[in-house]
Amino acid sequence: MKWTEGIDKLGLGLYFLLCVFAIANIYSVDQKLGEKQLIFFCISLFVGLIIFFSRSKFFENMAGIIYIGGVLLLIGLFPFGKEILGQKNWYKFGSFTMQPVEFAKIGTALMLANYVSGPDFNLKNRKSLLTTLAIIGVPAVVVLAIPDVGSMLVFIAFFIALYREGLSGLLFGVGFLFAGVFLISLAVPPIYVAVTVLVIAGILIAMNYHRMSWDVISISGISGSILLLCGLAFASPSILEKLPKHQRERIDVLYKGEKAFRDTSGYNLLYSKTAIGSGGLWGKGYREGSVTQGKFVPEQETDYIFCTVGEEWGFLGSAILILCYMVYIGRIYYLAERQKSTFNRVFGYCFASILLMHFSINLGMVMGLFPTVGIPLPYFSYGGSSLLAFSMMTFIFFKLNYSDKNSLV
Repeated sequence: MKWTEGIDKLGLGLYFLLCVFAIANIYSVDQKLGEKQLIFFCISLFVGLIIFFSRSKFFENMAGIIYIGGVLLLIGLFPFGKEILGQKNWYKFGSFTMQPVEFAKIGTALMLANYVSGPDFNLKNRKSLLTTLAIIGVPAVVVLAIPDVGSMLVFIAFFIALYREGLSGLLFGVGFLFAGVFLISLAVPPIYVAVTVLVIAGILIAMNYHRMSWDVISISGISGSILLLCGLAFASPSILEKLPKHQRERIDVLYKGEKAFRDTSGYNLLYSKTAIGSGGLWGKGYREGSVTQGKFVPEQETDYIFCTVGEEWGFLGSAILILCYMVYIGRIYYLAERQKSTFNRVFGYCFASILLMHFSINLGMVMGLFPTVGIPLPYFSYGGSSLLAFSMMTFIFFKLNYSDKNSLV
């Protein structure tokens, strides 16, 4: 049929596959929650149909209003938010709860795409750079103040989209460098880290001495960066001590192992690894996992849902699920790159990068490679807000892609 031309069947097929498989696994953990997730999925499809049959220009024209609405919803959490599991990042209306940060990501992606696609945008221009940083920074700072560190980390995804549009990769290098110094200084005496920083900096300066411009700004920038890195090395243990106990323990678990905190922050990870490891190659079978059916992992239907896959479907099932995510995310990047419209391309990159961040952090968290920060697995973790928000981004992008493919321009 002619009207189906431009619909990306592979992308939408993988979306349906992930959602249906997720419902089955949530049902295995808790039958009632699985039934509720099925209802959330039906609602998401209904909203998706409305999005798909709307005008594609609607999202570009309304980007500013959607963005402001998302930020206001975040700010409203301070007086009206409901605290759940130590974080005041939910609205509660009777038995219904809503997490606004999931929808704020949509508004930020649309607003960023709208601004970048404008005629005056140029990342080499200071005004453009500061404006893009403000678009990302305003909701990110509010999210950090809630505090919701996990969701704040996801905002890094928007810099991946900006990198495609010309943002210097040096910014990523500096960010990883500071993060690396902080984490290493928690395991190694700070003096050793500081000396290593000085030695490496000296070698790099010597190698590039004749190619560097030695004006006041350059000297100040290099000296300031070195001093900040050395200062961070000595300050890292103090920063860790000032964090709330549960956040401090989640970081300590990476160094001391989950068994040292088996009754507190390491409990979830300990039984998550147990569940994944017990699945073996083929898994124990659907609804046959002893850890899952025994409900040893708290909140297993949400952030730790992947350990259900590992236990019941084994290494093979887990590998297939990971492959589906990789193909799906890669497909969105591929389609985004082929868009004629800059707005469509930037939104596609934002969407794919948000998925990538959620996917990477969640799997790292479940397997003990990343601290527990409360990040859901896209489409898979139980929750109406998460599923609806990701579905909305899905249908917005595939609608934009559909319009792009049928455009005569």
